[in-house]
Amino acid sequence: MKVFIADHGSDIVDYLKQIVEDLGYVAVGCTDSKVIKEILSRDIFDLVILDWNIRAADGSSLLEWMNKTLPTRPPVIMMANRSAKRDITDALNSGADDYITKPESRNVIAARVNALLRGNAVGGAFDTEVTYGAYKMNRLEQSVTIHGQTVILTAKEFELAEMFFKNKDRTLSRHYIMQTIWRTTATLATRTLDMHISRVRAKLALRPENGFRIFTVFGYGYRLESAQ
Repeated sequence: MKVFIADHGSDIVDYLKQIVEDLGYVAVGCTDSKVIKEILSRDIFDLVILDWNIRAADGSSLLEWMNKTLPTRPPVIMMANRSAKRDITDALNSGADDYITKPESRNVIAARVNALLRGNAVGGAFDTEVTYGAYKMNRLEQSVTIHGQTVILTAKEFELAEMFFKNKDRTLSRHYIMQTIWRTTATLATRTLDMHISRVRAKLALRPENGFRIFTVFGYGYRLESAQ
């Protein structure tokens, strides 16, 4: 999963990025409100940590912009040096999913990030098995059962398949997939992405008769579509 961090302080961005990365997620940070909009417009994130007092803007206006502009607005944690109940109420009424008052401990921030990402995922974060239509995924064995037939996937193939099912009917950019699965956006590695998607499509028989298909969005990325 991928987390975007927008704060006016570069030291705070670095601090939050470390927390997020220690949890095993991908983190992207920014301190400029104009660049923030550019990044959010072109990439996909599973969570946004947003500073109330971002430079040249404010968190509430950025949140309003996200609500109006982004096709699917990810959950948002608002952070600020404010603890008044009215400020917290204003942030939550603006659409924020959670509110953290600075300064806060690493453990508390990590717990709040995990809670929102788990809540935004399909199926519990620690469930051994998750079912998507005819597909039953076993996270311990890294296998998928389709109509009673078990298919064994490599670690990357399983991670890729699970990411698509969690984000079904959502277009994922190549950039997002490469960063989330391979922690890289290197051009040479895109051949690896295409090969893995081809294998996942074939091994899991992702065809309309099985309820899902992987659709290529040319020049952008891929989407797992519900076919029923």
